[in-house]
Amino acid sequence: MELKDYLPVWNKLTEKEKLALENSVVRKKLKKGTVIHNGTQDCNGLFIIISGEIRVYTISDGGREITVYRLFDRDICLFSASCMLNSIQFELTIETQKETDVFILPVEIYKKIMAESAPLANFTNELLSSRFTEVMWLLDQILWKSFDKRLAGFLLEESAIQGSETLKITHEEIGNHLGNPREVVTRMLKYFSGEGMVELARGTIKLTDIKKLQNI
Repeated sequence: MELKDYLPVWNKLTEKEKLALENSVVRKKLKKGTVIHNGTQDCNGLFIIISGEIRVYTISDGGREITVYRLFDRDICLFSASCMLNSIQFELTIETQKETDVFILPVEIYKKIMAESAPLANFTNELLSSRFTEVMWLLDQILWKSFDKRLAGFLLEESAIQGSETLKITHEEIGNHLGNPREVVTRMLKYFSGEGMVELARGTIKLTDIKKLQNI
């Protein structure tokens, strides 16, 4: 398992650039709940996920969380190196959701190579554009979609991520992902339960009518 297998533009880099990345990269296992970046800390480097899950979220002045996006195997966490992105002004918190194995590239090295390598610069810009698209998608969901649609979509997405129709997740965790109070999540889940779409138990939600959820 090597860095070259996780960086799509590897073959477009010069031998000198490859060597610089190989000599500076660090591999690290992070425990569940590790805060990589909280919007005020110094840059920790560019994180490339070998395996695991990372959640990127923002926190309101009132302390309410909302997930901006989640990252999985082979994804690259660009905002953990936000100090090299001068135009990024908003604060994000980045946290592992399970034990996560990562490559970490120092910002100074990556930024220096990016200044010299058009392929790496283009790749980074495309990655940034992709993340911005996800932020705009989230904004569209919040502004224009009713909560029942957002919740149904989240449950289906989470089922795909967990690989099961029985989700190990609390109402509070769902609220943190969607930016809604736990009480609102509970009320809507009880409605879903009454309609036969889910079965609720302590710490789990079983999806019992996928088609109905998809129709919502």
